[in-house]
Amino acid sequence: MSWIFAHFDALRDSMRRLLQQPFATALNVAVFGIALALPCGFYIALDNVARFSRELTSEPQLSLFLTVNADASDVKAVEQRLTRHPAVLEFRFVDRSTALKDLKRASGMSDVLSELESNPLPHAFVVAGRSADPDLLEALRDEASRWPKVEHVQLDSEWARKLDAALKIGRMLVTLLGVLLSFALVAVTFNTIRLQILTRHDEIEVSKLIGATNHFIRRPFLYLGGLQGLLGGFGAWLIVAIAVRMLNHELASFGGLFGMSPSLGHMTLQQITVLMALAALIGWLGAWMSVSRHLWHMDPR
Repeated sequence: MSWIFAHFDALRDSMRRLLQQPFATALNVAVFGIALALPCGFYIALDNVARFSRELTSEPQLSLFLTVNADASDVKAVEQRLTRHPAVLEFRFVDRSTALKDLKRASGMSDVLSELESNPLPHAFVVAGRSADPDLLEALRDEASRWPKVEHVQLDSEWARKLDAALKIGRMLVTLLGVLLSFALVAVTFNTIRLQILTRHDEIEVSKLIGATNHFIRRPFLYLGGLQGLLGGFGAWLIVAIAVRMLNHELASFGGLFGMSPSLGHMTLQQITVLMALAALIGWLGAWMSVSRHLWHMDPR
C-alpha cells in the first residue's frame, strides 16, 4: 500500500510542477505535439489514400475469355466455379453476340464487321476479386486459366501494383520520420528533465545522504517526463483532428463542383491510444536517461 501512495505522491508532485511553469510546459507540449503530428498526419493521409483506392470503381478485374466453340453447358460450368470460389466477389457474363454488337457500335466499323461470316468473339466473364492484392489476383488468374474451355485470362493489375508499391514506400518514409522525430523528442525531454534536476540538485544530494534509493529519486522525474509526453500526444491528436476537419471542409466545397462528397477519415480510437502510449513512452525514456546519467555522475560505482 505504501508503494501505491509513493507513486501517487510522485505523480501529484509532477503535476504540481507542470502547473507551476505553465509557459514552459506549454512550449514543451507544443514541441511534442507538432513533432508527433507530422508522422501522424502523413500516416492518416496514407490510410485515407488506401481507403479511397479500395472504393474506386475501376478496381482490378479479371477477364475470362472462353474458347470460341464453348457452348451453354461450358458457360454454366465456369459460372458455377466462379460462384463457389472464395476469392471472387462478383462477376458479369458477356455474351459473344452482345460483345459483337457493342464492338460495332463503339468502333464505327459496323459495315466491315457485318461482312464477317461468323462471330469471332468468344463468351467472356468480367470478374471482381474480394481483395485488390495483386498477388491474390494473379493466383486467381493462374487458377482460372487452367479451367476447361477457358482460352485466356487477362488481369489488369499494373495500377494496383504501382499503388501498393507507392503506399509501401510512403509507410516506410513515415516510419523513418517518426523514428527520427522520436529520437529528437527524447533529446528534448532529456534536456528538459536535466534542467529540472539541476534546480533540485541540493534536494537530491540530501535525499541520497538520508538513504533515498535511486528508484525513489527517479520516480517524480519519470512521471514528469511521461506526463509531458502524454500531453504532447494529446496535442498531436488535436492538431491532426483540426487539420482533418479543415481539409474536409475544403474538400466538401471542392467536391460539390463535381457532384462528389469526398472526406478524410479521422484517427480511430485504437490509433489515438497508440499515439498517447508512444508519446508517454518517449517522455518517460528521455527522463529516465537524464536522471540515470545524473545519478551515475553522483555515484559512478
